Amino acid sequence: VQLQASGGGLVQDGGSLRLSCAASGNTFSDYALGWFRQAPGQEREFVASVSRSGPVTYYADSVKGRFTISRDSAKNTVYLQINSLKPEDTAVYYCAARRAYNLDFVGRQAADFDSWGQGTQVTVSS
Repeated sequence: VQLQASGGGLVQDGGSLRLSCAASGNTFSDYALGWFRQAPGQEREFVASVSRSGPVTYYADSVKGRFTISRDSAKNTVYLQINSLKPEDTAVYYCAARRAYNLDFVGRQAADFDSWGQGTQVTVSS
């Protein structure tokens, strides 16, 4: 599956963004999906994931209550709604996918995914 992330930008502290990741090339519903981020000088970290079936989600503790992951099968797209942005959220955000046989599987680390998008930059100014 090919992934194309978009929606990043420069926002002020406390602002919101919605990131999108369009998938193509394979059956979208076969894949569990996730978002990760990487700040300068830091390792890539898990942000959120959603199951094939949609209702099962999992979040990093640092983003719970502020970030929401969702998927739209009609548009072959996974979204990350980011609210109450903080300067420490500044990073390149990547979407990821993994073909999953279990409908409720949610990845929790980079090794759980094998397809990656190119990343979209989110910068939060204080």
